[in-house]
Amino acid sequence: MRLTTFSDYALRVLMYAASAGDRLITIEETSAAYSISKTHLMKVVNVLTRNGYLISVRGRSGGFRLSLPPERINLGAVIRATEADFALVECFATGNQCVVTKNCKLPAILNEALTSFLNVFDHYTLADIVLSPQVFATASPARSSPP
Repeated sequence: MRLTTFSDYALRVLMYAASAGDRLITIEETSAAYSISKTHLMKVVNVLTRNGYLISVRGRSGGFRLSLPPERINLGAVIRATEADFALVECFATGNQCVVTKNCKLPAILNEALTSFLNVFDHYTLADIVLSPQVFATASPARSSPP
């Protein structure tokens, strides 16, 4: 199983927001911290806000921050909210054309694997993966000083 870039960025945004505490952060700041696209991050932040993980404040002094304490943000729930499709193989998707679907034993095994994958995330919260703000300050190419 592989997470989409969207879910990866969602987890990164939440980690960065958690490291900032109650301070409002911006798309630009987050984009610079990770050296990733502002356009893509805007979509990620929008989904995280709609799903109740972030609070967004509009305006000149706006930005976003976590809407819940990190220990209340379950990683499994975040993955379920950000992954568009868990169809691991054709027979899981609408429009399935596989000729052996009725007799195939593979879907049960794949469902078990997917359930196990998500169950691991269910055992962790954002608090388990939060980094200190200093990690971002030293790791970001946009913020580090030239050699």
